[in-house]
Amino acid sequence: MPLMEHLGELRKRIVYVLIVLLLALIGGLFAADPAYHYLTTREPANTMTLHAFSLWDGIGIYMKFAIVIGLIPTIPFAAYQLWAFVKPALRKHEQRATLKYIPFALIMFLIGLSFSYLVVFPLAFNFTRHVSSQLQLEETYGITQYFSFMFSIVIPIALLFELPLAIMFLTAIRVLNPLRLRKMRRLAYFILIAIGVIVTPPDFISDSLVAIPLILLYELSVFMSRMIYRKQVAADQQWENEYAT
Repeated sequence: MPLMEHLGELRKRIVYVLIVLLLALIGGLFAADPAYHYLTTREPANTMTLHAFSLWDGIGIYMKFAIVIGLIPTIPFAAYQLWAFVKPALRKHEQRATLKYIPFALIMFLIGLSFSYLVVFPLAFNFTRHVSSQLQLEETYGITQYFSFMFSIVIPIALLFELPLAIMFLTAIRVLNPLRLRKMRRLAYFILIAIGVIVTPPDFISDSLVAIPLILLYELSVFMSRMIYRKQVAADQQWENEYAT
């Protein structure tokens, strides 16, 4: 296909994703209320009184919940659209192999949400409360500030849990290989540690609890990439032998 047709195809896929995201946002608005009440009945929200400092706070919270809920069905659909975009450039067995990654995009996102909400967010929140108590500050929490703080930690980490799948997919379509990933290891470690420092309180324990799982995810990605690459090399060698014969 010419370049303009490729761009047109990419635009069509992006439009599909945006339509699904819009529909998911509408559904997220209906699911926002039970999700909000569930989170406010769990620690640490159930130990405090949340206040509204603006008339728009309630509407803003509904929209934040709708966006987070809308991402859950949109991510696997976006992964499918990406697969459909590169499908014509793949061999038949590569098409079948990469199609299997799509359900795992949802699974990894949900695992990332659970890890960041159950492990990282309580650490960050308790650290900030500890600092406030050390300064003898009276704690008055706004609903927007509380959930914005939570989502700013939960969403980036959940998206980073897609890293192994992304690297496996790029390896399967021969964009990446384990040799390149090993050369990029130092840079990758630096970026992942920087992310761990940014999304957590400035203490070594919290930073480590985020950075170490991210580094392990990267090493898992390298390992899975190496497995896929070996299969590719073996398949290419078999094809060359058959062609030579």
